[in-house]
Amino acid sequence: MRCLTLADALRDEGYSSLFICREHPGNLIDIIRQRGYEAVALPYQGTVTAVPSSVPSPIHAAWLGSDWETDAQQTQAALANVNTSWLVVDHYSLDSRWENRFRTSIPHLLVIDDLADRSHDCDLLLDQNLGRRWEDYSAHVPPGCVVLTGPDYVLLRPEFHLARSFGLRRRTQPDFKHLLITMGGIDKGNVTAEVLSALRLCPLPSDARITIVMGSRSPWLEAVRQAATELPWHTEVKVDVNNMAELMANSDLAIGAAGSTAWERCCVGLPSIMVVLADNQLIIAQMLSHAGGAFTIESAAAIAIKLPDILTQLVNDAALRQATAAAASRIVDGEGVRRVIQAMENT
Repeated sequence: MRCLTLADALRDEGYSSLFICREHPGNLIDIIRQRGYEAVALPYQGTVTAVPSSVPSPIHAAWLGSDWETDAQQTQAALANVNTSWLVVDHYSLDSRWENRFRTSIPHLLVIDDLADRSHDCDLLLDQNLGRRWEDYSAHVPPGCVVLTGPDYVLLRPEFHLARSFGLRRRTQPDFKHLLITMGGIDKGNVTAEVLSALRLCPLPSDARITIVMGSRSPWLEAVRQAATELPWHTEVKVDVNNMAELMANSDLAIGAAGSTAWERCCVGLPSIMVVLADNQLIIAQMLSHAGGAFTIESAAAIAIKLPDILTQLVNDAALRQATAAAASRIVDGEGVRRVIQAMENT
């Protein structure tokens, strides 16, 4: 999704983009094509044993759906007749060995990373996470590589920047009226159901509204719809929304996954309770909590225990919500994609 955001912004500047993806279960290739981009679909080969090498494989090598050499060969074939000025690489399974295969055929490489756990061979590296410093990559990139770090470079769609001023004005209102719940489009662990169950122990105002956002491919969609009808507050389930920025700006508090949507909430100053659903979300959650921009529940299993207490504090304390919103809004301003493109054009 962040690569789509970058591609959209590049298209607005007159550039064209081609996506190369592998057909993993649950892939978003159709969504990419619906957005007007050509997407080359490489075949999914399941979990593949790493190619023997003197260089240790990335920790997430098994996520590739192929061995890295086959992936590089297939990617090279897909690009054989394409005049490419930039190759953008966004995959935890790939490192400098893969990237080096393209150094003579493509002028510039941009790597998007979050982990700082492997070597890269690129001209530009982006890690948009809070607390990340360029020094974290100094031993992983070649001399002369430009390293962009921190939420100043978060890749957000422009509607979040446009909704920012309205969202920040709303945070000055003391009343709690609207709760937004979004645990990801698929929500394969049915975490939304855990949240709704815990809400029954929370003293929300009788006139509160709840909006739940889900994807049409979620296996739990109908079960969540049924559970929503059993809550004592007006509750609406929205599916495949295209106005998330508007929904966030019009909410007073969110319960959401601690992934990339955390930056969207920060941009519009939406105070949130984050639930960590994957190991790679833990650092984001901890850093945001430390900065005062959100509250964190470190696993889905802890929702029943922790959510009622945290939610009660935030609902009953307008000053706490406003302080959390102010801290969040200072972290992300929504201008990140412009800054990244400017760095690409200057490289």
